[in-house]
Amino acid sequence: MATLQRPALSPMRQAEISRNTLETRITVRLDLDGSGESRFETGVPFLEHMLDQVARHGRIDLDVRAEGDVQVDNHHTVEDIGITLGQALASAWGDKKGLARYGHACVPLDEALSRVVVDLSGRPGLFMEVDFNRQRIGQFDTELMEEFFRGLANHAGITLHIDNLKGRNAHHQAETIFKAFGRALRMAVTPDPRMAGFLPSTKGML
Repeated sequence: MATLQRPALSPMRQAEISRNTLETRITVRLDLDGSGESRFETGVPFLEHMLDQVARHGRIDLDVRAEGDVQVDNHHTVEDIGITLGQALASAWGDKKGLARYGHACVPLDEALSRVVVDLSGRPGLFMEVDFNRQRIGQFDTELMEEFFRGLANHAGITLHIDNLKGRNAHHQAETIFKAFGRALRMAVTPDPRMAGFLPSTKGML
């Protein structure tokens, strides 16, 4: 993984959020207009591998530091990283004026194929249909994928649909999900010059 350079924060498209509880201490720093660089220190190697896919395919610079009670298990750390990443995304895109709002991607990896659809709706919701063929990928519990994305969707205020359309290898299933999420997110947060200064909503708010 590349070393993340740390430029001065812009008030528009960058954010740094820290979240400290009795179970975890998380800091997420991101740049929506980055080049896909990433740096992680979380104690959960498989999640770091997946977040690297989001950064690389979403062209988002991402720096995640976490200390959690991984001696118990990875649940609190994974969920709280999702929550903090969601808060950082919401901070970075601000009022959403001029953004495309919607994003979607289908990504294959060998036999696996996943589809992710994102709406920066302001109405948080995760709708995830994934049947992993294993309960664990290395030391990582596959059920924690849903906890991660639920925390992210709830705190970013997005509607997120995740469907694994096919796949036999659990690692491939997971990787296609995170790659597709990165690409869908990239599409949703891209400024649309036709919408400059306007919100993509008839309500006048998102």
